[in-house]
Amino acid sequence: MVFSWRKKKPRSFNGDKKKELEIPRHFLCPITLDLMKDPVTLSSGITYDRESAEKWLDDGNFTCPVSNQVLRSFDQIPNHSLRKVIQDWCVENRSYGVERIPTPRIPVSSAEVSEVLFSIMDSTRRLDRCACLDSLHKLKKWGLESERNKRCIVANAAAAGAIAAAFDAFAGESVDKNINVLEEILFVINWMFPLTEQAQRYIGSQASLHCIALFLKSEDLTLKQNAITVLAELLSCNQKYTQALTTIDGINKTLFHFINNPICPSITKPSLTLIYDMVSLSNENTTTEFINMGLIPLLLEIMIDSQKAICEKALALIDQLCETEQGRGFAYDDALAMPVLVKKILRVSELATEYSVSAIWKLSKGDEKALMEALQFGAFQKLLLLIQVGCNDKTKEKATELLKLLNPYRPGLECIDSLDFKNIKRSF
Repeated sequence: MVFSWRKKKPRSFNGDKKKELEIPRHFLCPITLDLMKDPVTLSSGITYDRESAEKWLDDGNFTCPVSNQVLRSFDQIPNHSLRKVIQDWCVENRSYGVERIPTPRIPVSSAEVSEVLFSIMDSTRRLDRCACLDSLHKLKKWGLESERNKRCIVANAAAAGAIAAAFDAFAGESVDKNINVLEEILFVINWMFPLTEQAQRYIGSQASLHCIALFLKSEDLTLKQNAITVLAELLSCNQKYTQALTTIDGINKTLFHFINNPICPSITKPSLTLIYDMVSLSNENTTTEFINMGLIPLLLEIMIDSQKAICEKALALIDQLCETEQGRGFAYDDALAMPVLVKKILRVSELATEYSVSAIWKLSKGDEKALMEALQFGAFQKLLLLIQVGCNDKTKEKATELLKLLNPYRPGLECIDSLDFKNIKRSF
């Protein structure tokens, strides 16, 4: 078997002493060659740091990294003796800048998780927010202690449904009175994507959606991020909740505000996704409201200098808005529209190119002025190059049609039907 890790120089400490302190070899994890903080022994008899061993096994390996021996079990037995020796060595060499490794906490068990989830379900039934909050704090503490604990919580089949049901129940009773427990639920449920169908039903209820929409207006950045992430996850799982979201008063203004006044990419990206889902419903009122707010000029501005993911989502939204006559009118009236759309062809990603070509195609069909503007900003050359380098069939069809529409406005050129795209010379 070929190892997926490479040996590196063992770490050493260099404090005020002239002599460099070497770490004893048996204190080092064979995988990372770092000082072990939580040594565990596999069934092969070789000891590793717990974090490294878990990553090795999570990657699908079933052999010992050092001996290549097939593991009889995936159990990781804590090596308490070695850990205590390492701790004593750290204390003895504090003068070299060595810090004592803390005693690791015992990993949570599935039985403990089940017990806490049962407590959450019971307190939800009784609408006992104090008891529910105590149980949520325990889950949150376990999950933040280690990735192993978090995986153990998420692996419980009842976890997502129980926590989502608590959110629906307490949001339905009173958001103001239960705000603390609702905030904790949103934090924990962000670990549990994709949501189960049961969890989707609870998070997609009117009470839950109104509560999440309210949290989007919070001054707490973490709460905003958790709320919009859960909302985006819900709509990605099932589009039927999109219609319910459009009925919430003020949600359009809130999402537009996130685009107009960007806080961080983790809020901007899901905001663009949510708006795209909402306007894709063919809901004329929703689409008209976003257009009248000035969404198209705003999207064009942020596309000039934005991250790849944000640019792709903004282009997808522009393309979707250009499905309507009003959207095309606003886009054509904006001086940035055509130059930005042409520039993004073959500049960002294949997906961005697809959306750019589609939007230009929608703007240019039957509009001589739009065709002349596209030609002026180099659309003809870019589309030729696009067909040469290759693209999907849908994009190629639109690019070819655009070339045919643009060709008559380029005097002295032969008809596009007779051009050989494969052999044409690149004169640009």
